[in-house]
Amino acid sequence: MKHRNILLLTAMTLLLQACSGGSDPAPETQAIVAKVYIVSPANGATVTSPVTVEFGIDGFALAPAGTFEADTGHHHLLVDTPLPALAQPIPADNNHLHFGKAQTSTVLELEPGEHTLQLLLGDGSHTPHTTALISDPIVITVVAEA
Repeated sequence: MKHRNILLLTAMTLLLQACSGGSDPAPETQAIVAKVYIVSPANGATVTSPVTVEFGIDGFALAPAGTFEADTGHHHLLVDTPLPALAQPIPADNNHLHFGKAQTSTVLELEPGEHTLQLLLGDGSHTPHTTALISDPIVITVVAEA
């Protein structure tokens, strides 16, 4: 009887290993964290004007203004201004630049001096999402061309 139980246990163990594809554990899946960020220029960079600013996004798709699909939006670049009210549409002026065609970069004419840049993702109506996607601000110094 003991011999029969050992054989049965061994057979079950082999069967379970075969069904599971071996003894390696399943790879862990990592959730993609949604974020927006400024690819370039780098924080602390010294640049000349005009300045090319490249935008980055992870975990969301870019879509033109007027698109209301889940996990989509378009960039807004804040220049030398604090964050606007996050429950309202983002203002449109010289300090709140809209990229409603889902652009991923822009060229800015900036006066010499220190400037702060920050991205804020807006939905189809230019309003930040319930969980706002906001980049870390960067500070750049624009110098006159020699």
